[in-house]
Parts: sequence; structure tokens; C-alpha cells
Amino acid sequence: MDNAITLQSNTPVAQEQPILRRWEACLNLDFSKRHDRSYLAKNFHVGPLVLQKTLHPEGDAICHGIIIHPPGGVAGGDELTLKVTLAPKANVLLTTPGAGKWYKANGSVASQHLQFDLAENASLEWLPQENILFDGSEVNFSADIHLSAKARYAGWEILCFGRQAKGERWDVGKLRQSLSITRRDKLIWQERAALKANDPFFHSLIGMAGNVVSAAFVVAAGAVPAELLAKCRQLQMEQVEKITSSQTRFGVTALPEVFSARYIGMSAPEARQFFEALWHILRPWYLDRTAVRPRIWNT
Repeated sequence: MDNAITLQSNTPVAQEQPILRRWEACLNLDFSKRHDRSYLAKNFHVGPLVLQKTLHPEGDAICHGIIIHPPGGVAGGDELTLKVTLAPKANVLLTTPGAGKWYKANGSVASQHLQFDLAENASLEWLPQENILFDGSEVNFSADIHLSAKARYAGWEILCFGRQAKGERWDVGKLRQSLSITRRDKLIWQERAALKANDPFFHSLIGMAGNVVSAAFVVAAGAVPAELLAKCRQLQMEQVEKITSSQTRFGVTALPEVFSARYIGMSAPEARQFFEALWHILRPWYLDRTAVRPRIWNT
């Protein structure tokens, strides 16, 4: 049986100090591989961000983990930090049990920072469910992925501007995003965005065109074989033929170091279905395994 070192900190606040309005949470996970089994080697958390459990639904080679934020939503001023380190040849898939909810800012910015460090021949799949920005939220999302020469990374992000189920739009708020991927300390992919809820971008035909969901899927595993890229583009065309909204857009791009897919539309489930279909096409290439849906997605 694999044994992980689990630590946590719940240091009380001294009574003479003022109570801080923000809630900081940090989760550090180290994964390793031994005797062909990928496993959790270290688990350290401060505050309400935890690893619920690890599973091996695909056998020993790949470790699945479920990241949860017990409060259920992130208020203005809260800070979430997830740091994941993979030892050589470790294979890990991380996901979340439900949508992330980002509440009204009340004058303070909430943030989420991801830092992933992958050693040689390691692979990490970061496949969370969508993030919902409530009206009035102010959010910073950042991600730094550091890859060794032969490490592989696949990750997606799905953003919903406003609570569609409540008929709410994101009329007030701010968003900053950044994503950087380096391989052997060389930058191979970088994205940055700074948006306000009233930006013309949300209504422009070259922007969101009135849509409320923006999603991106990135795979950093080298050049995609031509036949697989053709399948991805065929899938893109099939999705275009199925949609009912003329404003919905699907996109697939392949560069020498990175594969990228985009979705802009009105439906987070539609974005996730598109990305999952691409995942089924691409995973046998970059991981030499067919895609196996995390069971938490079915609940």
C-alpha cells in the first residue's frame, strides 16, 4: 500500500490581531512512481483546499485525484494556490467534483494560482469542471507549467460569465488571466488577458460576440501527427454542423510544441463535450492510453 505524507496547518489567529477578511488556501501535492505504480507521495494543505482521494480506475500506471474546495465558493479576497510536482515517469489526472463559483468581490479580488512542475517522462492532465463568475466578481487566474524535455501536459479551462441557470449576466466585474508553459526553462506558450465586464470585447464579432462561455484546451506534448490533427478538425466541423446558435465557435490549432482548441458559445456542457471528444482522439497519442472518464463526472 502506498503511503503519502499528509500534513495540514490550522494555526489560530492571535486575539489581539484583526480578523482578516480574506481566506488563503494552499494545497501542495507530490506524486511519484514506484514499481510501475503512480501514487501520491506527499500531501500538504493549509486552509480549505484539499485532495479528497486518489483512485486508480485505469490500473496502477495512472493516479486520478479529486481536488475539492469545501466552502463551495470563493469570495472576494480569497486566495487559492495549487502546487503539483511529478517525479520522473509519474502519470496523474486531476479533476474537480463540480463547478467553481466565484462570488461578488465586495471590493476585494479573489485569485487562483496553479503551479505544475513535471519531471522527465511525467504526464499531468488537469481537467477541472467549469468556473462560474458571479455578477460583481473580480478574479485573477494564473497558471505556470514547467516541463522537462519529455514531460507531457494536457489541461483545459471553461469560464462562464454569469450564472446562466439564474438568468444572470456578468454585468459588473474584472478578470485577469495568465497561462505560461515552459519546457526546459524555455517559454513555449503564453496567454494573457485583462477584461472588464463592460468591455466591447464581449459584444464584438471578433470577441465573444454576445456569448457567455469561453473555454480553452491546451496539450503540450510535441507536434500532433497529421492524421490525428485531421480527425480533430473533422470533429470541429461536425460540432459546427450540430450547433443551433450561429454565434458559437469551435477552433483547433496545432503548433510545433502545443495543440490548442477553443470554444466560444452559450453552454459549458457543450464546451466540455467538445474538449472531451478531442481528449479521446489525442490521449492515445500523448499518453499511449485510451481516455477513461473520471467517475466523478457522472455524479
